[in-house]
Amino acid sequence: MNITTVQNNGADIALIHSSEELITDVQSALDLIATVQYETGCHRIVLHKTAITETFFDLKTKLAGEILQKFINYQTKIAIVGDFSAYSSKSLRDFIYECNQGKDIFFLASEHEAVEKLSHL
Repeated sequence: MNITTVQNNGADIALIHSSEELITDVQSALDLIATVQYETGCHRIVLHKTAITETFFDLKTKLAGEILQKFINYQTKIAIVGDFSAYSSKSLRDFIYECNQGKDIFFLASEHEAVEKLSHL
């Protein structure tokens, strides 16, 4: 895992790059939040969807809700970047749409979009 930080519009944002899955369950999400906050002091994270287990995107498992609730509890905003068009689940598309209407969790196409979104909250 490689963590870099950028500052945009006065906001510090952690960009996380990894060739392996970082979030596989609730505990690994908590570990990621703690690591990022300890190493960078950032409460805004950009993470590529490939760093998250595919189980997350199956809403029937409830893993997405449990994990994202931890980000909210620890006052950490997250933008998950990638191509979500491959998912055919209407409930997942609705979930992504609803998240993108809020102020804490976003599903976006690019890292650039994610930095822009997180820096204007």
